[in-house]
Amino acid sequence: MRSDDFWNTVHNSWGINTTLNTALLDSITRGPVAEFSDIEIAVALARLAHEEFQEFGTSAHQAATEPGSRSILTALRAVTRRLGIPFDPPFTDFTRFRTYWIGQGAAGAGGWQARREILDRIFEPLHSALALREAGSIQSTLAEPISPHRVTGWPRVDEEIAELRRHFEIATSPQDYRNIGNDCVTVLEAISAVAYDHAIHGREGQPEPPVASTKERLDRFVEVSIVGAENAPIRKVARAVIELAQAVKHRPAGNRRDAGIAADAAIQLANLLRRAQETPASAPPLNR
Repeated sequence: MRSDDFWNTVHNSWGINTTLNTALLDSITRGPVAEFSDIEIAVALARLAHEEFQEFGTSAHQAATEPGSRSILTALRAVTRRLGIPFDPPFTDFTRFRTYWIGQGAAGAGGWQARREILDRIFEPLHSALALREAGSIQSTLAEPISPHRVTGWPRVDEEIAELRRHFEIATSPQDYRNIGNDCVTVLEAISAVAYDHAIHGREGQPEPPVASTKERLDRFVEVSIVGAENAPIRKVARAVIELAQAVKHRPAGNRRDAGIAADAAIQLANLLRRAQETPASAPPLNR
């Protein structure tokens, strides 16, 4: 399940109309739903809540309405309560979030960064707790990192890897296996979005490459994060994984072997690049 699943999309003569699926949120608030497990719902719903409240607090481009914001947090509180994971934000909707940030001194010019930090303090521990719980709930035949940590620490990447694992476990048809290629591409784009920082990894005088330009962005990430000609093989691995995922996505006769290889490679790349962010001094042997 992804955060996009909480929206209803209707195509009409005026274009595309997207509305919050309040019926689904109400069902989640009342109790478990048949289509998804509580942990799947909580991971995606936490991401939705974080994104919507961040948009409200920083750009006013949120898609949810005021009642919708209340439904999102009500459902998230309910599902985390069922999971036994603490989550009790000091606001219940957009309006009360504004009241809260004013009280925290995050109003006025430059306040958007303070509001972003407020939300990070509230939601990041939840994302981490949910990612760990979800990683422990999926019995996967795909690659596991050598680290004792079963998540990368990049919440969006961990969410997409969990979806990849889940889809691979239930895949049976050529179409299912081709869709694993789509999942691999989504994982790579999630890595591209979170790992690449144009201020650090960009080339001087050149515009920022789009997130979908995973090969360019991840290659630059590795060049900057792991310097030296001796690390050229790592860059080669990154490029090869990207090409492999694209190949599986477009292969007419998908099969479990090829899809599994692509999925393993995408997961390994996520862990490799997450480790590349570390400096030798900050990476104790028993952690990552």
